[in-house]
Amino acid sequence: MTVKMTVDELHAFMATEFPQVAGDYTVEEVGGGTIRVRMNVGEKNLRPGGTVSGPSIFSLADVTIYLVLLAMIGPQALAVTTNCSIDFMRKPAAATDLIAEGRILKLGRVLAVGDVLVYSEGAAEPVARASLTYSIPPAR
Repeated sequence: MTVKMTVDELHAFMATEFPQVAGDYTVEEVGGGTIRVRMNVGEKNLRPGGTVSGPSIFSLADVTIYLVLLAMIGPQALAVTTNCSIDFMRKPAAATDLIAEGRILKLGRVLAVGDVLVYSEGAAEPVARASLTYSIPPAR
């Protein structure tokens, strides 16, 4: 798969289209159908006990597939999630950044399917696994 948006272009896109959350995520690398995204964990992502909340982990998985999809198709802000299944497998480390490794499994004309593994920074075992399907807007 050919990359149509670089790391810098993805950051600029997020800053323009989603300024309210752009600083929460850092794209560390992007390749042909793969991506690595860091969630810059802060107080707003924590639940009692200091661990990262489930909704924060979900948002990281969703943003990860969104960004890898855009990297493959170009800047189409109206690509939307149509399905998500997530398994929370382990408790994330307390107040530690999360790292998501995502990949596109199928890139069609109107739908894309991808999966994500989410890790606590420095951990070998994933804390969550997600499978997502995105709808791609028709070309204009």
